[in-house]
Amino acid sequence: MPGSVPRVGIGVDVHPLTSSRELYLAGLLWPGEAGLDGHSDGDVASHAICAALLSAAGLGDLGANFGTSRPEWAGASGVALLRETFRLISDAGFVIGNVVVQVIGNRPRVAPRTLVAADGRSPRHDGRSRRVRCDA
Repeated sequence: MPGSVPRVGIGVDVHPLTSSRELYLAGLLWPGEAGLDGHSDGDVASHAICAALLSAAGLGDLGANFGTSRPEWAGASGVALLRETFRLISDAGFVIGNVVVQVIGNRPRVAPRTLVAADGRSPRHDGRSRRVRCDA
């Protein structure tokens, strides 16, 4: 890991609601909920994690890495953005200690699906320990 001091990044993401898209949040489809508009899938939880990680590593912001100037990311899933962010972080020589994303809103009810949201989205150390968590 470059340097011996832990690095911390903060990420925030907000998108307007739209009835013309399905809602993806924390990498999960939320049937029956209004979606979020955006260049990619509008997954604010995944985007906030990416933003925090990129910031901590000094690799630019979300827009510089995946923004509208990068047409290959148009419509991309939050999970795809997370995978690419994890790759960028690793290629830069960093190891992710942990990430927690806090979802704030009245809908959908995130709490019942928080474990599912984190499963499979987290890089694993030794094949077991998860480093990404979604809280409601």
